[in-house]
Amino acid sequence: MGATLQTHEGHSDLVNSVAFSPDGKQLVSRSGDKTVRIWDAATGATLQTLEGHSGPVRAIAFSPDGKQLASGSDDKTVRIWDAAMGATLQTLEGHSGWVRAVAFSPDGKQLASGSGDKTVRIWDAAMGATMQTPEAETDWLSAHAAPPD
Repeated sequence: MGATLQTHEGHSDLVNSVAFSPDGKQLVSRSGDKTVRIWDAATGATLQTLEGHSGPVRAIAFSPDGKQLASGSDDKTVRIWDAAMGATLQTLEGHSGWVRAVAFSPDGKQLASGSGDKTVRIWDAAMGATMQTPEAETDWLSAHAAPPD
């Protein structure tokens, strides 16, 4: 039977999901409290609390190099954050429904977001511009990480 190594506390609402950074040194969590928290995976210390969404955060993903973090929210936006500084680098607007999925491309140059508006948007991660908007056939989209080539 496994033993608990750490307990991370700090969110004021339920934690919806967690993910490790590519190097395994950080852990990120998203919550209904409208925040994203970045934790030191070794010590459990809070490194950053990312605030800026006006609705619950529904999706999170680290960039392949671990330097950026993307989040999607019920506020219909995607945010790209500097993981070390906790600053918003881009606020991506264009979805007309909540954002439920985000994923970086293996090279980190593109970001995909999936929404309740039945679209998947492909963004230029550096510029924040929409590159493509293929339409989905369902109301629900979820994120799946693409393995590197």
